[in-house]
Amino acid sequence: MLSKVPLRKKRNFKNLTLENSPVVTSSPPGSEPGTANDLNKPGSEKTAKQTAGSYNGPADYTQLCEQLSELEIGLELRLDLRPEDFTSIDELGRGNGGTVCKVLHVRTNTVMARKIVHVDANMNVRKQIMRELQFMHDCNSKHIVSFYGAFMNGGDISICMEYMDAGSLDQIYKKHGPFPFDVLKKIGYAIVDGLIYLYDEHRIIHRDLKPSNVLVNSQGQIKLCDFGVSGQLINSVADTFVGTSSYMSPERIMGSPYSVKSDVWSLGITLMELALGRFPFPPEGTPLSIFELLQHIVHEPVPEFPTNNQYPSDLTDFVAKCLTKDVTLRATPNDLMNHQYLVSAATEKVDLVKWATSITNKSVN
Repeated sequence: MLSKVPLRKKRNFKNLTLENSPVVTSSPPGSEPGTANDLNKPGSEKTAKQTAGSYNGPADYTQLCEQLSELEIGLELRLDLRPEDFTSIDELGRGNGGTVCKVLHVRTNTVMARKIVHVDANMNVRKQIMRELQFMHDCNSKHIVSFYGAFMNGGDISICMEYMDAGSLDQIYKKHGPFPFDVLKKIGYAIVDGLIYLYDEHRIIHRDLKPSNVLVNSQGQIKLCDFGVSGQLINSVADTFVGTSSYMSPERIMGSPYSVKSDVWSLGITLMELALGRFPFPPEGTPLSIFELLQHIVHEPVPEFPTNNQYPSDLTDFVAKCLTKDVTLRATPNDLMNHQYLVSAATEKVDLVKWATSITNKSVN
């Protein structure tokens, strides 16, 4: 007779609407999934490839689907996500290779954002993405979008995430103009706090930080999304929905080694864009091809705020610390958290709920 697998209850900290407290089986000893640190150790790429193994046809496909369905949501519960359990509400975005939709997960009565990514048909690539999603589900930060789970449907991978009803930062400023300075400071704080969490807790570099990957909801919460552990997931999502490298640091554009400081460069570009109400390269706003833009980023001076005293000095100094081409002199996320701009952000009272509600209502009207 088989012994019973021990059960453990987990708290529902992401507030999914479930009728009963969920119970999940604990993993057998020694079978816990790896951590993000494992993928960042020397030789990790070789280990990942060895782990992926060779593709054995339908059996591998079935196993992958089962593994995706076994993902725990955050750290608290497991959902058996299936295509038939979703009702589409609205399309949020569309790219060359996929879509993002607002959906209702009927069994839990939970509204989610479902991103469908068309990925390489190679099963090893899909396995790598699946492993990265397993790392994503471990993230538990108030400045990181909650990951609910993933499943395969035909050749596509569906990634189900927390729905942020106020939209992305780029959508917001394109509709409502430059951000108020007090709100912008809170955004800077949230992004840096999220970057520090990803790196300190999971050794993850975001690598695709830009306004479209920072989301807001009507409760005034600001959260990062679309980050990956190795780059396989980032490349798949970026190729599908963006296809541009305009927020990359100079060292990344040149193919040099890079670190978490690359995210700091992207943060500087992001905050300047939100303050100006336009992408800051080139300063005069002349349209450039993507090749010309990348050349400009690498070889031309960094953009600066207009010298008309319109922009607070702590903001301009903060952005200057981010947009330093010499990576050895560029600030780290922890350096930025100690900058006066963010030190003051932690104590200043800003009604983010009122602001978020106002832009949400304006968008509806």
